[in-house]
Amino acid sequence: MVLAERARAARLEHILKLINRSTFGKRSEKLPVDQLALTLEDQNVALGEADGLQDKAAEEAGRYGLRARRRRAPDAERASLPAHLPRFETVIEPESLECACGGTLHKIGEDRSERLDIIPAQHRVMVTIRPRYACRCCSDGVRQASAPAHVVPGGLPTEALIADVLINKYCDHLPLYRQSKIFARQGIEISRATLANWVGRGIAALMPITDRMRADALARARLFVDETTVKVLAPGTGKTKTGYMWVIVCDDRAHGGVDPPLALYTYMPGRGKMWAKQLLGSYQGILQVDAWQAYDQFGKDDGADAGVTKSYCWAHLRRGFVDAGSDAPVAQDALQRIAEIYGIEKEIRGRTVEERLAVRQERTRPLVDKLHAWFAATAPRMMAGSATSDAMKYALKRWAGFTRFLDDGRIEIDNNAAERAIRPVTLQRKNALFTGHQLGAENWAAISSLVETCKMLDINPYAYLCDVLTRIITRADTDPIDDLLPYCWTDTNAANTSFELSSIASAA
Repeated sequence: MVLAERARAARLEHILKLINRSTFGKRSEKLPVDQLALTLEDQNVALGEADGLQDKAAEEAGRYGLRARRRRAPDAERASLPAHLPRFETVIEPESLECACGGTLHKIGEDRSERLDIIPAQHRVMVTIRPRYACRCCSDGVRQASAPAHVVPGGLPTEALIADVLINKYCDHLPLYRQSKIFARQGIEISRATLANWVGRGIAALMPITDRMRADALARARLFVDETTVKVLAPGTGKTKTGYMWVIVCDDRAHGGVDPPLALYTYMPGRGKMWAKQLLGSYQGILQVDAWQAYDQFGKDDGADAGVTKSYCWAHLRRGFVDAGSDAPVAQDALQRIAEIYGIEKEIRGRTVEERLAVRQERTRPLVDKLHAWFAATAPRMMAGSATSDAMKYALKRWAGFTRFLDDGRIEIDNNAAERAIRPVTLQRKNALFTGHQLGAENWAAISSLVETCKMLDINPYAYLCDVLTRIITRADTDPIDDLLPYCWTDTNAANTSFELSSIASAA
């Protein structure tokens, strides 16, 4: 009885620690880069202020013929600014080119320095003029060019403006009511409802591309899959309900795969088996997931899903021991053993499939086998219900799925590719709090698929959306769209954009 009470007390204490860590502590196993940047930001601001005061003191000293040491700016050692940026030269001549001896000074060299400047964003009005022509000899000769197609027929926005609103909302997580206020500061009154209409029309035009991306993803040999909660307003209740944003990621760059990466988001009302089945259909290939029970139906020996090879995520396995806390010595021992395995994975990242497999067989398998034997021997001696015991049982029960990566160089050790793709959803969730209806969540998923895929491909999402919106609106439903897919896209407006930027800068 006493032991049971102690176990219950220990369990409650552990739950309290988890709640405190999830509420007030860091969420991941290591210090997030963003949080570290925020911590150092104020220090850099203080250093900048000190540099400014030092520069001012140096200038004052120079007036009196004294010497003062200046601190080199932190960006002085950086490489030159990108070559694609337009350059505008300002030549500063001496007050006089006449030498003290009476002769004329001749140029023998020059000092050049580059500084990054900005032209504040400004809106402009694009005026389209379509002259009408008539024949003087008859009354049937009137001719006029057809009006160009637009995402919003007869409306105010150009496709470039719609792309900007989409990027602000879904890439930079700027809600529409804030964008409306930004327009108002320039004297442009555009309501949030109007902006929402533009967003909806833009996404409707782009939907054929995301549909095609879905078909391409399900044809790939390997998928990363994950899901996270989103709040959706329940119609007629004034309350929100919990839905789920699922993400499919295709990324073979870690083993030199040639298929381009992509991220595909899908909103669904739940995360159970039926929704996982609806998402993946009859997919055949490698499925990298966490051990959520919705995925149990895939990879069985019989049925339509027998062709699925399911691999579980070691980051989730490791997280169970992290949750046990730093005061659990057995959990810390487990983390050290897992860290050795991750160290080998870091070494072989980017190598070929064959090289990765050879290293895993030679170096990683002995470590994994030793870890399994240790789990099996240690788990029965752990207090039932403790976090460390639960983490070991979680691993032992699913060990076959956790060791699949040892036999296939294409498989990653964890599902972090999908978890990274989930982060933008959490940022949008913090800024928007909830979506107004299910269709809004579906639109969110569609545009996020394009934006995040562009990021993975190192494509400017704004340039992509601006160009593709202009081109897709002129195509019929049966026209091919292969050239508009993010991984097949070529920027046809790059030259024009550079010319316009140069023109605007010259005018300024």
